Amino acid sequence: MHDDTLDTFKASLLGEVLPQGVDGYDDARELWNGMIDRKPALIARCEGTADVIEAVKFARRHGMSVAVKGGGHSVAGLASVDDGLMIDLSPMTAVHVDPVARRARVQGGATWAHFDREAQVFGLATPGGIISTTGVAGLTLGGGFGWLSRKHGLTSDNLVSADVVTADGNVARASRKENPDLFWALRGGGGNFGVVTSFEFQLHDIGPDVLYGPTVYRLEDAAEVLRHYREFMRSAPKECTAYVDFLTAPPLPFLPESEHGEKVLSVIQFHAGSMERGEEVLKPLRDFGNPIGDAVAPTPYTTAQSMVDALYAKGAGNYWKSSNLGSLSDGIIDTLIACAAQLPTPQSDIMIHQLGGAIDDLPPNATAYAHRGTGFIVTPGGRWEEPGREDECIAWVRECHDALDEHVAAGVYLNFLSRDEEDRLRSAYGGNYERLQQIKAQYDPDNFFHVNQNIPPLAAGRG
Repeated sequence: MHDDTLDTFKASLLGEVLPQGVDGYDDARELWNGMIDRKPALIARCEGTADVIEAVKFARRHGMSVAVKGGGHSVAGLASVDDGLMIDLSPMTAVHVDPVARRARVQGGATWAHFDREAQVFGLATPGGIISTTGVAGLTLGGGFGWLSRKHGLTSDNLVSADVVTADGNVARASRKENPDLFWALRGGGGNFGVVTSFEFQLHDIGPDVLYGPTVYRLEDAAEVLRHYREFMRSAPKECTAYVDFLTAPPLPFLPESEHGEKVLSVIQFHAGSMERGEEVLKPLRDFGNPIGDAVAPTPYTTAQSMVDALYAKGAGNYWKSSNLGSLSDGIIDTLIACAAQLPTPQSDIMIHQLGGAIDDLPPNATAYAHRGTGFIVTPGGRWEEPGREDECIAWVRECHDALDEHVAAGVYLNFLSRDEEDRLRSAYGGNYERLQQIKAQYDPDNFFHVNQNIPPLAAGRG
């Protein structure tokens, strides 16, 4: 690329343009998943929508592949691209909360830490991820769920509008009234339809304190604990959410020192209601069996949203395989326990997310997220910090996934797909896939935005 061409591009942006080799380039290209090491030809660190427009137009003129980085938290590493242009939204983190209208306007580079900090000033929140460094954009576009989802639905169910830079370099507002087909597609269709520079969300009362925390058991007690958990969750109110995590016990003060480094089962509980009601609802979970530690307590909502950040810190290698579950059968429970006994590293885990509740109040075709009715999502996650452990962790994840395969429901959560799962991609979109292809053909007929969990546009003359 000629120097004058690059200089012209730099001059067109308020933000920075970073070619390979300059100061700041390596920091800007870093992603959360340390196993992904891609090197864009250029990184455009955008300060606003106008910068994104210029970046899209530049990439089109020069035939460059484009990746879009919000929080950079994609396990598949889709926020970067070798030899192409990374459109980096991470400088765009502004959050504006209107407590009267109960709305938040959030820029495309914000994380849930940015969002929750501002919304909680007014005692408000919307369903978000459980790791505060996760990007608002990626989570929302894939559907999104967290501690508030059983009460208030998916993150994308709470999206009111979005501003999108489309493949032709124009800006489209998407809402129920404006470009409703694009609005439908954004709520679970991933990054296929453009660069979302601004999201508007509905907000709900929550906090400042919630009842939250883990009750922890030895692995040898996991079978009876999970069977009790299964029965409890069948009638649990929407305000109650509990995730289960098989992990290696960290040196936390509420756990006996003799259990540090041992494989354990953690039942992480959250109640989105009054403290008194929460104590009553969660009591059967906390009192069951012989826990080795319990840290369920009144907790600031922002703390609950960031409590597991240290366990999933940026820079470690990550490889996951996720599956949707209709329920937790005895066969699944036994398989999970056998897999957990073989956790390959102290950082690896198997997480069971509980869904249901308000998520299931909408039909599967209400938004692009197709998997209403999923009871749980189970994700064996290989994670390593030491060099040389990648092959071992990947092999363990694949073995666990294969062992679970006969028990699981159809479909997979889009945001939990790893980098080598193209064969499962269509199942992530379920019965909404062809409609998504049609909308892709309308807004991105050349598949300009293809560095994502890609939906090819429906060919002309079909459908």
